[in-house]
Amino acid sequence: MRVRELALGVAAALAATMATAQPIGMINGAYTAQATARMKAPLAGTDLFDAQAMRVVLCGTSAPFPDPLRAKSCTAVIVKGRAFIVDSGSGAVNTLQLMGFPMERISAVFLTHFHSDHIADLGEMKMQTWVAGRTARLTVYGPPGVEQVVAGFNAAYGLDDSYRNIHHGEALLPIDLAPMTAKSFPTPAGAVVVYRDADLTVTAFTVKHDPIRPAVGYRFDSGGRSVVISGDTAPTPSLVAASKGADVLVGEALSLRMMDDLHKAALAADNARMAKIFNDVETYHSDPVSVAKEANEAGVKLLVYTHLAPALPQPVLEKLFFEGVAEVRDPRTWLVGFDGLRIDLPYDGAAPATGKVAMLGRP
Repeated sequence: MRVRELALGVAAALAATMATAQPIGMINGAYTAQATARMKAPLAGTDLFDAQAMRVVLCGTSAPFPDPLRAKSCTAVIVKGRAFIVDSGSGAVNTLQLMGFPMERISAVFLTHFHSDHIADLGEMKMQTWVAGRTARLTVYGPPGVEQVVAGFNAAYGLDDSYRNIHHGEALLPIDLAPMTAKSFPTPAGAVVVYRDADLTVTAFTVKHDPIRPAVGYRFDSGGRSVVISGDTAPTPSLVAASKGADVLVGEALSLRMMDDLHKAALAADNARMAKIFNDVETYHSDPVSVAKEANEAGVKLLVYTHLAPALPQPVLEKLFFEGVAEVRDPRTWLVGFDGLRIDLPYDGAAPATGKVAMLGRP
């Protein structure tokens, strides 16, 4: 079922064995061992899914710019064995599967808005969680418009659903569980609770992504710990209000300086079309220094940058991208997000801890 991750594992195994001219039996052994390891969904039995902490895993940290090591927007919040996904941009499901993420643990998806880089992998999220064995329809929460988005993906994947059901059988892939269910909430004037159970409360708040409306961010609260995910937004008081006292703010970042460089480069290349797009993009996002100031005002403990625009193909470019942030916020309290970044918020009140989730074939 997980063809892409299995193929990558097999390729790595073959490369390792062929390089030393091992006999066919050794090649077959490596193939089998690698495939077996991947089928166990390595993360399923780890502390990532225990009840000791609220956890965050970044599964997509790129804006629409192409980036070989970053999927588009995706953040996973894990609470006592269940995962909740915020946005599902292109490549997000691939990234999760390269981690060995147990897709059946995904309980719901929350969409911030309906730009393509936040919804493009929703069909794959639907299909892969179904194949992995979820036991209920996947619910997709969002502001008005989510019904249209979900209906579109359900329709686009309808034939695929029937093929898999016929091929693998109703007992394994019940056709009634294939479609997603949209759950819309009114665009909040301030903030509104959109999900609540015994362990988790999710609050949506309106952000400033004009002319894109509606657009929201989310705050997740569990056991005294809290995570805010900004979605796409220009600087706005609503983000500060929603982030008051939060343990973590996962905030988008666009380098105005680097985008201006791209604008000038497009003009120099007589590419007026891209020059206009680069100029337009600057108007509805937040530069890193502004986000740091908002985090300071809200009293956020840890700021994590995501949705990085433009792309950072070389680490040295981070110095340019985040110029000025260290002057307004303690460098120990912010970091640059990457696909696979893990943040743990222990329920005993200990400080946030960060780490890295290994991904097959990634450094």
